[in-house]
Amino acid sequence: MARTASLSGFPEWLPEERLVELHVLDTLRRVFELHGFSSIETRAVETVGQLLRKGEIDKEVYGLSRLQEDEEDSRAAKGDHHSLALHFDLTVPFARYVVENAGYLAFPFRRYQIQKVWRGERPQEGRAREFTQADIDIVGDGDLPFRYDVEIALVIAEALSALPIPDFRLRINNRKLAEGFYRGIGLTDTAGVLRSIDKLEKIGPVKVAELLKTELGATEEQAQAALGLAGIRTEDTSFVEKVRALGVKDELLEEGLNELEQVIAAAVQRAPGKVVADLSIARGLDYYTGTVVETVLVGHEQLGSICSGGRYDALASKGNRKFPGVGLSIGVTRLVSRILSQELAQATRSVPTAVLVALNNDGSWDAAQDVAAQLRSRGISTEVAAKAEKFGKQIKFADRRGIPFVWFTDDDGKHQVKDIRSGQQSDADPASWTPSDEDLYVRVLKS
Repeated sequence: MARTASLSGFPEWLPEERLVELHVLDTLRRVFELHGFSSIETRAVETVGQLLRKGEIDKEVYGLSRLQEDEEDSRAAKGDHHSLALHFDLTVPFARYVVENAGYLAFPFRRYQIQKVWRGERPQEGRAREFTQADIDIVGDGDLPFRYDVEIALVIAEALSALPIPDFRLRINNRKLAEGFYRGIGLTDTAGVLRSIDKLEKIGPVKVAELLKTELGATEEQAQAALGLAGIRTEDTSFVEKVRALGVKDELLEEGLNELEQVIAAAVQRAPGKVVADLSIARGLDYYTGTVVETVLVGHEQLGSICSGGRYDALASKGNRKFPGVGLSIGVTRLVSRILSQELAQATRSVPTAVLVALNNDGSWDAAQDVAAQLRSRGISTEVAAKAEKFGKQIKFADRRGIPFVWFTDDDGKHQVKDIRSGQQSDADPASWTPSDEDLYVRVLKS
């Protein structure tokens, strides 16, 4: 069970909990690299102007200032666009990175990025102020074929399937589909409608309808039509006919229908049961222009989305040069918090160490170090006892640390190793002995 952080919203893990987090991170890295994504890291800070270019998130951005304030810090406190702030996601910094390094990158550029981000929201389960995200994106120069939208969804489905988590669903929509539909029913402030629909699960359809009518001037008929679209959800491409049955005609709507149909059709074939077409998904950030995705754990829907993102065609540009992209972001800290709090998985031991080399006497420390060096040379994590206490105390120390094996060397140079879990002790050669595959490394197993 994860302990409560002493500073709300800034989680810290115990060693055995950190092992679970590392397992999640290593699994994601492996899957991303198998699909040809390269790792990058961007700075933790951006200018306020850069961070607030798209999306209304200014209340959640942490500005940077020094304790001894000067004029520059005063501007930061007031949100001056040239002042610095901590990044609240990895997509906006990545867009800036692409623009600045375009001359050195080969397009389409495939990157993954695993870093901490900061967001000033109210801490609660699944929401922290400092947390780790794992992003993958593909960015093009001038254009980016829609096929990459399909690929990104399939890569994420594979990555999540490899983690020790419950079943999940990628809920996918398309902004063009939604905006074309709203336009087709006469609602011109499509961004406003999307922001209202994005609140559907939080406040319910009645209050969303009121927002549409009072804030956007929608009629009752238009509000109900928008809610009717948001109510469509299918696990196959049958959503296409359901949308057309609503009787709305618009060119952008048809484009979005075609794109979403391609994503869902591919997912039905290559990731069956993992993806649904959910036309209520809107995503609050304004920079999304096509495919949008949110992901929930089945049975843990109250946790919120564990992976989200989509297509952005206008976030990165340099003069007339555009860099359209598509990407998804996994909330690693949110996932790990749920894994730990619900005991969905656990590490096979609490430390990396597999062997403790015991000491016969204080003079045997150098010889014990030689044994440890031989074991480490073959990838076996090994510690050497610090004191020549009674063997019983050294064994208890190993047990308390979670170390499964204790190594003994007598005065005649004979070696034995003891599995302190079973009590079995046998002769061993430090040049060849190896624990079983199950004990060589810490493993994280699904409960």
